[in-house]
Amino acid sequence: MTRRHIRTFAGVVLGVTSLVALAASPTAAGAGTATDAPFPTEFALPTGFLPEGITIDQRPVAYFGSRADGDIYRVDLASGEGEVFSQGPGAGNPTIGLKIDRRGRLFVAGGGAGSARVVSTRSGEILASYQFVVPVPGANNTFINDVVLTPDGAYYTDSRSAVLFHLPVGRRGGLPTQEDVRPVPLSGDWAPTPEGVAPSANGIARTPDGRALIVVASNLGLLFRVDPRTGVATSIDLGGETVVNGDGLLLIGRTLYVVQNRLNTVAVIRLNHRGTAGTVQQRVTDPRFDVPTTVAAFGDRLYLPNARFGIAAPEAATYNAVAIPRP
Repeated sequence: MTRRHIRTFAGVVLGVTSLVALAASPTAAGAGTATDAPFPTEFALPTGFLPEGITIDQRPVAYFGSRADGDIYRVDLASGEGEVFSQGPGAGNPTIGLKIDRRGRLFVAGGGAGSARVVSTRSGEILASYQFVVPVPGANNTFINDVVLTPDGAYYTDSRSAVLFHLPVGRRGGLPTQEDVRPVPLSGDWAPTPEGVAPSANGIARTPDGRALIVVASNLGLLFRVDPRTGVATSIDLGGETVVNGDGLLLIGRTLYVVQNRLNTVAVIRLNHRGTAGTVQQRVTDPRFDVPTTVAAFGDRLYLPNARFGIAAPEAATYNAVAIPRP
């Protein structure tokens, strides 16, 4: 039986008094011992940053992307200190979703620029850039929204076209060329509704068995299991529940966290092994949520950036990220 209830975490907010540059090796290397102070549960981001994506390294270091100009901001989760360590390409070239691989490379989704890039966490330099083209004549109005890493590379969602984009990565980590980029058209259940409303892809994750991908259609509130080879999509049975405004996805074991951005909610879903069905176990909210867009985990916490969509004068607004206990 589906359990419907809301959990609210007020959290303990520890102030971040200043933002200073991170050392090459974050001070959090020894975090987690009995002598360490508790990690902060709120993190200030630069004024006008317009955060969207988050990814966390194996160390307690988080990376946030900017919708304003593509900057990437790095934060030591143990101290709350941070810096812009990678300058973005500028206005019109945002950083939306991003993920980090084991080689210390950030795979970045470029939003309305229709692009992707790979950034070194060591130097902040752009290692490679790619332009995505929808394989349908006259349909190149792309919005590259999110990315997931798999053993054979990276898969990106496009919120405006029924296609994923695959960046194949070599067995030794070699990055592909532009010619290697492979579009994966979506088919099967990924089709307009009887009312003519087309699914809008947003967040993406892997299934618990690792054999397929999970993509959320934000506007319809539906999850789809997608074969990465063929693009055939099958609706995931949630027992009548939906995840409207579904944005970022995070899979831990068989638990899928779905951020419902404008609802200021995280849906906690227990999936079966193949990712064909799931049960919404609970929906979590927090008074500090202000349109969170996506989620990453470290230890027993979830970390979410507040995008604050729809506020007046976003270029002058303050932004932050918050941490909550992981349900």
